[in-house]
Amino acid sequence: PRGPSLGQTSWLPEEDRHSISRKYCLAMLRVAMGGRAAEDIVYSEFTSGAAGDLRMATNQAHSMVCEWGMSDLGPVAFGAHQEIFIGRDFTKEREYSEETASQIDQTIRKFLKEAYSDTKELLGNHRKVLDAITEALVERETLNGEELDEIIIRVGGKDILPKRVKKKEPVKRAAKAPTPPKLKKKEKSMEDDLPPGDIVPGTA
Repeated sequence: PRGPSLGQTSWLPEEDRHSISRKYCLAMLRVAMGGRAAEDIVYSEFTSGAAGDLRMATNQAHSMVCEWGMSDLGPVAFGAHQEIFIGRDFTKEREYSEETASQIDQTIRKFLKEAYSDTKELLGNHRKVLDAITEALVERETLNGEELDEIIIRVGGKDILPKRVKKKEPVKRAAKAPTPPKLKKKEKSMEDDLPPGDIVPGTA
């Protein structure tokens, strides 16, 4: 249990991401729908526990359509707007028509519905794995990625997980030792030609 959501799924990126692909975004939508789909499959009922996941998925689908041009509406950014002060509140002025706004809503809804449908089908096909993970969570409360993989392979078989390509570590070049600075030759003086013990003229 983790607060009012009764659970939490988090993951650490394997590398710094400065941009994300459409394929990655669609996969994350399906990850977000996992809890809601599991409720539907197991209990045939919905709870408020998936509220945070649904909010995150909706925001991401909105960005895909309105900011990143990842939908059938084309490479257009629909997020441009101006804030207008009316009385005590700010309102946003849209720069597109009501028809376009309707198309945006339909496209966002389509992304979310397809993600939910795919996730529910996937969990339904692997119900034994879902139940095994549930039992492990009840027993241990927290599972990391390696523990999840072990349960999935043990119950569902080795071929259930996609092959993961191990990333090659960048070759580190050996640091070159710094070249010592060349010493300047000492200029020859009168003292160098005198035998030891002699007095140099002009000195006291």
